[in-house]
Amino acid sequence: MKQIPNLFTLLNLVFGCIAIILILQPGESITTVNGENLVINLPEKMAYASFFIFAAGIVDFLDGFLARLMKASSEMGKQLDSLSDCVTFGVAPTMIMYQLLRMSYLKEETAFDTSIWFLLPAILIACGAAWRLAKFNIDKRQSISFRGVPTPITGFMVAALPLVVWYNNWDLAPLVLNRWVLYGITVLISYLMVSDLPIMSLKFKDYSFKGNQPKIILAVISISLAVVFQWAAIPLIYLTYVALSLLLRKQIS
Repeated sequence: MKQIPNLFTLLNLVFGCIAIILILQPGESITTVNGENLVINLPEKMAYASFFIFAAGIVDFLDGFLARLMKASSEMGKQLDSLSDCVTFGVAPTMIMYQLLRMSYLKEETAFDTSIWFLLPAILIACGAAWRLAKFNIDKRQSISFRGVPTPITGFMVAALPLVVWYNNWDLAPLVLNRWVLYGITVLISYLMVSDLPIMSLKFKDYSFKGNQPKIILAVISISLAVVFQWAAIPLIYLTYVALSLLLRKQIS
């Protein structure tokens, strides 16, 4: 029975691996228009990969909940959780960013001459995730709040990008497939993971408004953004989460 939480953690890893498989075989369609322009249709498989990453996030929550409920917390479970998170919320988002960068270059006439070096910055996400998880395991300051943005939240932010393009909420697909926007996102989220900035934990300490004010404010803003922007709300919620953490740092530390 004590291994049940660890089995849920492995399910997190399984979902992450499935997401990577889907990302690696996207099957995009390339159409030549007037002999010059290339039109790229984001494949469904990338969107399916995003859903597996979100499902892994639910499982990631459940394994910790079950471990506490069954009093089965262990050092092995802690390490297994970090290793699984590194794959699901580090490597899988890296592959998403790699494919999005590749697609951004495929819109150009010189698409097939693009060097792989222009796509490799995506690996910063996996490196940031690994650093963040290793730091979390040895940093005793992170029992109440985090230092740096948690890896799963970063993974959700990247996983939302293919969905924004696929559903084209608010006609944002061209913006998301702009390589300079993708480079900017990559650098920003990688830095925020490894930074020492105080970031609020999303766990509720009690049921009082005063003790959970930042989280309640975040929840209200998040619901409002989701209603208006649909999938495009997730990157906005990510930015709101970071901004609120910095503005209300005295209340979360």
